[in-house]
Amino acid sequence: MSMPSLARAIAAAVLTVCASSVFVLAPSVAGAQNFERPVRLIVPFAPGGTSDILARLISPKLSAAIGQSVVVENKPGAAGNLGADAVAKAQPDGHTLLLMDVGSLATAPSLFSDLTFDVQKDLAPISMVMFGPYVLAVHESVPAKTSKELIEYAKANPNKLTVANSGVGGANHITAVVMAKELGIQWKNVPYKGGAAASRAVVSGESGVIINGAAATMPFVTNKRLVGLAVTGEQRIASAPDLPTFKEAGLPGGDAGTWQGILTTGGTPPAMVARLNAEIRKILELPEIQQKIAEQGGVVRAQSPEEFRNWLKDATTRWGTIIREAGIKGS
Repeated sequence: MSMPSLARAIAAAVLTVCASSVFVLAPSVAGAQNFERPVRLIVPFAPGGTSDILARLISPKLSAAIGQSVVVENKPGAAGNLGADAVAKAQPDGHTLLLMDVGSLATAPSLFSDLTFDVQKDLAPISMVMFGPYVLAVHESVPAKTSKELIEYAKANPNKLTVANSGVGGANHITAVVMAKELGIQWKNVPYKGGAAASRAVVSGESGVIINGAAATMPFVTNKRLVGLAVTGEQRIASAPDLPTFKEAGLPGGDAGTWQGILTTGGTPPAMVARLNAEIRKILELPEIQQKIAEQGGVVRAQSPEEFRNWLKDATTRWGTIIREAGIKGS
C-alpha cells in the first residue's frame, strides 16, 4: 500500500473509532438527564406551611417539564431532619427531591450531635427558590397592637408570653431568641411540627406570639384571626402595606426570613442536577409563578447549584455561631 493510501486508511479508521465513541457516549450523557419514573418531592413539614405551598405550586410545572409525575410527600418531624434524612439516603439519581426552609439545614449541624446525615455531603443543592419575610403577629388576647406595645408588655410580664415556632433551632426560633436577647425581654419558645401548626396554635390562643413565614401567616392576619405587627425584609409586603418593617419598628432581626430551596441526594450526577436546575429556573421565571410568590410576600431567588452550595456553607457558619452563643440545643 502506498503512503498516501496508508494515510487515508489510518484517517478513515480514526474517524470510525471517533464516530463509534460518540455513538456509545451520547446515550449515556442523555440518559443521565432523563427521568425514568415518578419523582418524589419531599416537604419535611406538615401541610399548609410555606414549603408545602411552594411545593404544590411548582410540582405541576416540573411534572410537565420532565414528563413524569411529581408527587408532593409531607414527612414532618425532628425540625425537618426526618424528611431531609429520607432524601439524603435515597438513590442518587435525582428522582427524590427536598423542598424546605434551608435555614433549618444550616442550623442542624450545630443543634443536633446525633444528626444522621451530613448536610454538605449527603445533599446536593439544586436551586434556591425564594426568600420570604417573616411576619410578627399575636393572638387577639395579647394586649398589643404595635411592636412597641408588645415589647412593653413582654418587659412588664417576664415569661408570660409564649412564642410558637416551626421547630427547635429553626430560623424563626433563633430570630425570637435574638430578639429577646437584644430587647432585654423574656418569653417562652414553644416548638411545633412546622410553620402551619405554629400558626394554628397562635390562632387558637394556645400560644400568644408567632414569627413565621408570610405565606403561611398572612392569611390569618388578613382574615383578622391574628394581629399583624411587623415584617422582616427590606420593604413592606404588597399584601400588607400597613405593616411596618422590623427596621421601621425598631426591632432587631430584620434580615431574617424563610429561605426556601430545592435539593436532591448527594452523589446525583451533575448532568441531572443541571437539568433540574434549568427546569426549576424556567418555572420560577414564569409570570404567574412570580405573581403567586409575590402574593405570598415572597421574592424569587433562583441560584445556580454552586451559588446555593456557597450560601448554605456560609449560613451554616453564621447561624452556628449564634446557636453556640445562645446555648440552643436541639431535641
